[in-house]
Amino acid sequence: MVSPLAAAAGLVADMVLGEPPITPHPLTRFGRLMDGVESAVYADRRRNGVLHAGVGTLTGWAAGALVGSATVATYLAVANKALAGAALDVHAALAGDDLERARTLLPALVGRDPSDLDDKEIARAVVESVAENTVDAVVAPTLFAALGGAPAALAYRAVNTLDATVGHRSPRYLRYGWASARLDDLANLGPARLTAALVALVRPGRAADIWRAVRHQAGAHPSPNAGVAEAAFAAALGLRLGGANRYGERVEVRPFLGLGRPADTEDIPAAVALSRQVSLALAGGLGAWGVSRRRRR
Repeated sequence: MVSPLAAAAGLVADMVLGEPPITPHPLTRFGRLMDGVESAVYADRRRNGVLHAGVGTLTGWAAGALVGSATVATYLAVANKALAGAALDVHAALAGDDLERARTLLPALVGRDPSDLDDKEIARAVVESVAENTVDAVVAPTLFAALGGAPAALAYRAVNTLDATVGHRSPRYLRYGWASARLDDLANLGPARLTAALVALVRPGRAADIWRAVRHQAGAHPSPNAGVAEAAFAAALGLRLGGANRYGERVEVRPFLGLGRPADTEDIPAAVALSRQVSLALAGGLGAWGVSRRRRR
């Protein structure tokens, strides 16, 4: 069920059209379903979380089988245009010196507490989010669609959504969300490294810096995948990412990635442009692969 050309078409459709005009959005429906599953099976144990993750993943796979079309499933699973729009909304607020509005908009992209962030910390948060979500919301679902068709695309989207909802380190989800978090880490191992390779491909003049940042700095990040994407983006944009992130009462100090300057407001559209170039390179590569397969047949 290899579908590279169909996956490329779905990615391009999202880049042009944006989110499907469906109310409620399929991911919203999935979230409500999984809220019901959590209410039924929750206990502060890993095995209950394994059940939660299994039900969610199988639901995504079944939804993909029902959809049938890898193009439609990819279009539903990716969120390139939405990611760019959310990032550029924050940029517009910062460019207009509306710091409070930027803080209000930031939770659409990141989970950290925005209440005391200045413009540079907000810019860093957005650039880091664009880098990480280029993996989660673009490269990974498209790659899964290319390799496994519609079921794989929506199963991946389900896994990533489960991680976002129960995979974080709160007292409630430390054990229950363990399986969802680890499954998401496993699913993104390949896509994160493909993203870094695509960043180097579209920024060949920075390829050596990108390689060094990914090789020598990414491993210090607590996520085995987010650090790879953030290191690649930092090196490509000539930035230094990382630092202290506040999540409610918890503060996490992330390692520095890249050797450049701190991010500022105008690095947000630069990161969005880089993410779009990565998406186009991925679509082009999958399209070429798909055409080649058809010719061989």
